Amino acid sequence: MLTHPTVQPSVTWKQVAAFRLARHHLSERAQKKALLSVVRDMTGAQAQLLSAAQISLWSRVRDLRIADIEEALIKRKLVKASCMRRTLFLVPSKHLAIFVRGSAGRAEKEIRWARGKGVPDRVIDAAIDAALGVLDHPLTRLEIAERVSRALGVQMKAVQGGGWGSRRNVAAVPVGELTYPVVDLLHLVGARGIICYGPNQGKEPTFVRADAWIPQWQDVSREEAEELLLRTYLRAFGPATINDFALWAGIALTNARAIWAREQADLAPVNVEGWQATILQKDLNELAQAEFERPLVCLLPYFDSFLLGHKEREHLVAMQHRANIYRPQGWIAPVILVDGRVAAVWEHARDGDRLRVKVTKFEPISRRIAASIHEEAQDLSRFLGLSNADVQIL
Repeated sequence: MLTHPTVQPSVTWKQVAAFRLARHHLSERAQKKALLSVVRDMTGAQAQLLSAAQISLWSRVRDLRIADIEEALIKRKLVKASCMRRTLFLVPSKHLAIFVRGSAGRAEKEIRWARGKGVPDRVIDAAIDAALGVLDHPLTRLEIAERVSRALGVQMKAVQGGGWGSRRNVAAVPVGELTYPVVDLLHLVGARGIICYGPNQGKEPTFVRADAWIPQWQDVSREEAEELLLRTYLRAFGPATINDFALWAGIALTNARAIWAREQADLAPVNVEGWQATILQKDLNELAQAEFERPLVCLLPYFDSFLLGHKEREHLVAMQHRANIYRPQGWIAPVILVDGRVAAVWEHARDGDRLRVKVTKFEPISRRIAASIHEEAQDLSRFLGLSNADVQIL
């Protein structure tokens, strides 16, 4: 019996942009009651800077207030945790296991590295078990180092660290011949358990085991979490490639290929103007029908998730402007998107009761686009609790 080859759907980059923007709730803001769904759909709000995560959510949720985000954190409906790429995110509590266990391949790699440095499995396992054991309530880094060291019968140490070039001393735990600052120890723990942030003690963050902190905690197996994470990723960032997924999740390419293969039956190839990629089969019709009804302007903050889903970024920004956005030491600049492409970078500052917004454009901006930028800036001033916004376009 003869079979006909499957016809590979072809779409344009404009359709892809419209599809992805809609999935990120950037083409039309969601209602405030859908806040948790929005955070899930955008694959978490990257939160190295909490203020940036807040603005990411403002750009996607209508009439949102900072107090709404704070309330969701207080009620433990949202949590902050280290997820994909060992990066901090705000994610819905009930989906935390998917984001952490689904990207835990990176933590397993760190365990293999420790083995390679001569640390026996029993010593690694003892350190992980001790950390999980003390984190049944929120503790600061110093408290974690003291209690884990005591449980292991070792002397707590201080080493230089703190992230982003900091040289201050931080509390650390000896694990065999290695010494782990607490944050690195918690990354190691991520291969076995799930840790999230608790409430600050003054200016100090705290950490706590997820099952001890989140009401009605929902855990999933590593394999199930990986498959759900891939589906979550493709819903937000499809069409995409295995390389894109591996980079976004922060896992090894071999691990990404294995996850991809398990979900192959539900995936479909797509041709995007000559670029071969993949999408969930059930999303094909929506992708084919995606379009812009009007010029769409979005103000996105530092580290916005929309800018971090793919290895190649020509669909987002022209090559000559890329260094203005993807900056050294992992900084991702605030951008203005017009129909899904970066048209400008921007910055904002408080000036008394007013918001000052400075826009540096990469290309000519029409009066209509400029008016939309002004409108967005006015709503951002409302979100930040200010009376008005002044916009300067250079």
